[in-house]
Amino acid sequence: MSLDDIERVAVLGAGSMGHGITEVVAIAGYEVTMRDIEQELVDDGYDSIEWSLEKLSEKDRIEEDVEDVMARISTAVDLETAVEDADLVIEAAPEQMSLKKDIFGQLDEFTHEGAILASNTSSLSITEIASATDRPKQVCGMHFFNPPVKMDLVEVIYGAETSDETAETVYEFTEAIGKTPIYVRKDVNGFVVNGVLGPFITEPAWMVSEGEATIREADAAMVHQRGYPMGPFELADLTGIDINYHVRAEAGLPVPPIMEEKVEAEEYGQKSGKGYYDYGEDGEGANYEPGDGEGFDTLRVEACIVNQAARIVGEDVATPEEVDTGMRLGTGFPEGPCRRADKLGLDTVLEKLRDLHEEYGADRYEPHPYLVELVEEGRTGEDAGAGFYEYGGDDGERDYQTLNTNLTEDGLLEIELDRQERLNALSADLMDEIIHVLEHADMDAVRAVTFEGAGDRAFCAGADITGFAGMDPTDVDVTPVFQTVNDFPRPTLAKIQGFCLGGGLELALACDLRIATEDSEFGFPEINLGLIPGGGGTQRAMRMLTEARAKELVFRGERIDADRAEHWGLINRSCTEDEYEETVEEFLDDLVYGAPIALRKAKEVMNEGRDQDIGAGLVMESQAFGLLLTTDDMMEGASAFMEKRDPEFEGK
Repeated sequence: MSLDDIERVAVLGAGSMGHGITEVVAIAGYEVTMRDIEQELVDDGYDSIEWSLEKLSEKDRIEEDVEDVMARISTAVDLETAVEDADLVIEAAPEQMSLKKDIFGQLDEFTHEGAILASNTSSLSITEIASATDRPKQVCGMHFFNPPVKMDLVEVIYGAETSDETAETVYEFTEAIGKTPIYVRKDVNGFVVNGVLGPFITEPAWMVSEGEATIREADAAMVHQRGYPMGPFELADLTGIDINYHVRAEAGLPVPPIMEEKVEAEEYGQKSGKGYYDYGEDGEGANYEPGDGEGFDTLRVEACIVNQAARIVGEDVATPEEVDTGMRLGTGFPEGPCRRADKLGLDTVLEKLRDLHEEYGADRYEPHPYLVELVEEGRTGEDAGAGFYEYGGDDGERDYQTLNTNLTEDGLLEIELDRQERLNALSADLMDEIIHVLEHADMDAVRAVTFEGAGDRAFCAGADITGFAGMDPTDVDVTPVFQTVNDFPRPTLAKIQGFCLGGGLELALACDLRIATEDSEFGFPEINLGLIPGGGGTQRAMRMLTEARAKELVFRGERIDADRAEHWGLINRSCTEDEYEETVEEFLDDLVYGAPIALRKAKEVMNEGRDQDIGAGLVMESQAFGLLLTTDDMMEGASAFMEKRDPEFEGK
């Protein structure tokens, strides 16, 4: 079965995951049936979808009327009725193997022979689930993350007999419903995300159990020193200590004593009112402070995380890119563990694991052979030019982790910021990669450059403060990336959809031209954090706008819409969604097919002359004009004008 064959979907389960998946599928335009074992459960799920769609509609997050989306959703209690016409079934029942096998056995009987059967399990074996059917090749995992409407990631998991055709179709379907899939090519415990996340939660629990740290020390250090969105104990309280306990126990893995003690005391976290922190009426919840983390051994935790990532990559479960994408989108990690490991140095990580293994003897510290292999090959990370990733030598080849690039046949270099989980906010890595792309661009091939943000919510929402965690303030210099964009000797255009704030606006202002959808928002919110724009925003705004408007933008820290931004002169065009792509193409036609040398000289003279007195600027202009009179492009332009045809400039 191919993606084109999928017309009707059935989702089994109307709970938080089931109704969330149903909503996502319906928004994407598919007919979908949601089923649960009792009508009351189905009705509750249906009402939850309608409520959620209303909220999305209020925020302009869906393009259709709520009624049109709801019209694609039907409900059922009888299983056969729900799935008899389904081309894809997504099971979202409780995490009990016996229950899932019972359901899949019935699906084998009730669905047509070509139907794909997927399980939303977060931890159970796809291979064992598939054993309940006579079609294991058509069974795979399709692990959404909670809540499905907000979380972008889906793990597409192979069972032992899952066919490539099945996995590829589910992968393409995941993309069709607006989610980001990663392949999990082997049916391993925890798959990718939960497998790599395990040490983040359990290693600090071992350290606290052994009296080597406190709960607050661990959480404060991992958040404020290393930039993780939550501390490990805070996260465990949120997800449920009992859930983490049972996952490890069922997998036959050792359980940290403190985790076992909490489960025995029925202190599961937020849902029980008490866990590692107190959430009761007088409790303060996760009340750690930035300074609480001093002295905590963050490398011990991160070395264990990296070791798990090495296992996943080394055993061909997933690629480094898939591991890092999964951890960024599925857990909100500021960067993927493979990328972070390359920064730390794989030799440093390996040495730490060996020291821990010698001191404690625990199996979890045994370095994975793939990690050892990388180090022995000299692939020790970024400083060595290669680790999990390639960092490029003189040829400029590099594996980019935070952006996507494409050079079209007609010379348009497309750069897409891809940190959707952070609204494409600028991190140190992202800025470094932008600089690398531009500095290693093939100037003989590039005619123009566009910048845009992945997804439809943000061009770039500013600087990601978590990305600079643990850095000395004197080491944080964001100016080079904007100056590199500003000085790039080809025309640059910012394609703006959604938020364009702080550092994102500074990036847009460093471009030559800016086109935005009318629902985009612009602003410098730094003043509300006790800061000012730090990448040239104050200076470029003063030169681009009137003094009064530039100061209003910076002093007030408020957002303005695209229409006002165009009126002020901050952007070139504000467009409706329908006009946007056509307007962008009109601009790019002139940039890509225009006279390359003349465009380069025009940019150079205008940028440099802006800060000179007019006399010096006129001299620069005159010199450039004289130079252009000698070019083949000028002769081609003149000939085309006389012959009433479009010129074909070659940059000569």
